Amino acid sequence: MLLTLAWGSLFFPGLFALCTWGLRRARPAWSDSDCVMISTRLVSSVQAVLATGSGIVIIRSCSDVITDRGLGETLGTSLLAASSWQN
Repeated sequence: MLLTLAWGSLFFPGLFALCTWGLRRARPAWSDSDCVMISTRLVSSVQAVLATGSGIVIIRSCSDVITDRGLGETLGTSLLAASSWQN
């Protein structure tokens, strides 16, 4: 889980920096705010596509999304177990 967080912390800012740099080189007439705005929207779109894809994978792999557990999920990481433990 921490490795995924680390890769995401590097991937999305890196994608933003790469897009901003590429747009400044490809479109020198555009202002910095235009390049940043387009880069932000592109990174948000990539993040939305990846989140949608992971949601589709989860829904297709579970027979019951609420009670099924994923491959790496244990009783300690289960949201269902955590909510029943607090009640």
